[in-house]
Amino acid sequence: MSAADSEAGAPPLAEGPRRLPPRATLVGLAAAGALLAVLSIGWGAVSIPPGDILAILAAKLGLAGGGETRLQHEAIVTAIRLPRVIACLAIGAALSVAGAAMQGLFRNPLADPGLVGVSNGAALAAVVAIVLGPPAVGDFPAEIRPYITPLAAFAGGVIATWLVYRIGTRGGQTDVATMLLAGIALNAIGGAAMGGLVYVSDDQQLRDLTFWMMGSLAGITWTPLLICLPLMALAGAAILLYAKALNALLLGEAEAFHLGIPVERAKLVLIAAVALAVGAAVAISGIIGFVGLVVPHILRLVIGPDHRWLIPGSALLGAVLLLLADNLARTVVVPAELPIGVITSLIGGPFFLWLLLRRRGFGG
Repeated sequence: MSAADSEAGAPPLAEGPRRLPPRATLVGLAAAGALLAVLSIGWGAVSIPPGDILAILAAKLGLAGGGETRLQHEAIVTAIRLPRVIACLAIGAALSVAGAAMQGLFRNPLADPGLVGVSNGAALAAVVAIVLGPPAVGDFPAEIRPYITPLAAFAGGVIATWLVYRIGTRGGQTDVATMLLAGIALNAIGGAAMGGLVYVSDDQQLRDLTFWMMGSLAGITWTPLLICLPLMALAGAAILLYAKALNALLLGEAEAFHLGIPVERAKLVLIAAVALAVGAAVAISGIIGFVGLVVPHILRLVIGPDHRWLIPGSALLGAVLLLLADNLARTVVVPAELPIGVITSLIGGPFFLWLLLRRRGFGG
């Protein structure tokens, strides 16, 4: 057992085979993310050299003046590509950290944020806003109408999570297994309701639904991004603060309680943080599947189960992987663009099957 594991509030974690040191892994992921972000901003129909990108960003921060070439590229960088790259980084980090929290809370590496119904709740609310909302939305000012669907998605995710939590809580005690079953039931109900609404939608609504439900970052703007960024950051910070509680919960709730962890409060905060992170992410990108499942599991295999390293590592790896997926989505079928959820599902689906087969093999 390492010295770090003997800190107060941190239970002894089983030391499996550790391929990479956590600190060096996080530094490497941060460097890779920064490099990939600069390259992604310059990658596209109009190629922009990394030097020009850095000069444009420096000029925006008041650190340098802009030249003629930089002015030509400035609108592309600041209005189109930079918000998209920042959204990729933030959403990948938020979904991955939420996945790490869910896997620690359920003590199951196959757990996913969608288990508590937040993704389907957000999706159902967005579908309702798209299909049934136009008559009501017409009463809102034109400046507000573009944000009705993202706001509905965020509210739907939070409400679904609250319902699951209330169903799973009795006498002040939250039963995680009951929450899981309630989430599965609400996912089924939400899927059926969405199917019915898709059936009655017109052609334009159907295109909007398909684009939104498969996940995409095309056309993202600063306004919704700047609204959702603080929510995702707050959720990630809350989950990181409960890293030691997640370590203790790996041993079981009774053991965590005897180690001095406020188990019920920890479960409430973690569930609320997951709802906040995923709800905010889905509100600006639609549904992007498997990120919260795949990323924490990869990091757990690489650096071990300690959530003090696993949570920031998941944030960094999730940001890098989603940025890679978005670059693929933008370039695979040029001049068209694939929904990013298609890319993540093509990667995550086989990975999930591998996990199932691996667990079955270990189980004998």
